Amino acid sequence: MSTIVLRLGDITTDHEADAIVNAANERLLGGGGVDGAIHRAAGPGLLDECRTVGGCPTGEARITGAGRLPVRHVIHAVGPVWQGGDRGEPELLADCHRAALRIAAANRCRIVAFPAISTGVYGYPVQAAAEVAIGATRAALRELPDIEEVRFWLFDERAHAVFAAALDG
Repeated sequence: MSTIVLRLGDITTDHEADAIVNAANERLLGGGGVDGAIHRAAGPGLLDECRTVGGCPTGEARITGAGRLPVRHVIHAVGPVWQGGDRGEPELLADCHRAALRIAAANRCRIVAFPAISTGVYGYPVQAAAEVAIGATRAALRELPDIEEVRFWLFDERAHAVFAAALDG
């Protein structure tokens, strides 16, 4: 039975996960927030490998090696920019979670670590994002029994509390 757990802190320190999901942009060339932190921790080899991938549309995901990170893979998932919620944002956010988990399962990842995709500079409200992320993850895990655990790493206590409420709901 797959489980979803919440962690408070820095996703790049997860030494037990097989893959870390990156809240990437469509170019996959690094950025701010979680994306920048993952690229800094992984080192320049991650950016070099991302350049060969050729980008990724919103709602999809791509996989690379992990550079100096303590995991095997980075799965780059591109979430939507919040535009009020009526331009397909919930569907695109759910799609990128499902895509990342399908890629993880195809690459024999048992433990997958996610950030709160789209909630930083992309402006997605944390509560709405938590509900979509938890719902999409639960649904995907029913179809992907080889994934044993999904961890959501939340950077601050407020986001952790919001995700905890969504997980309990």
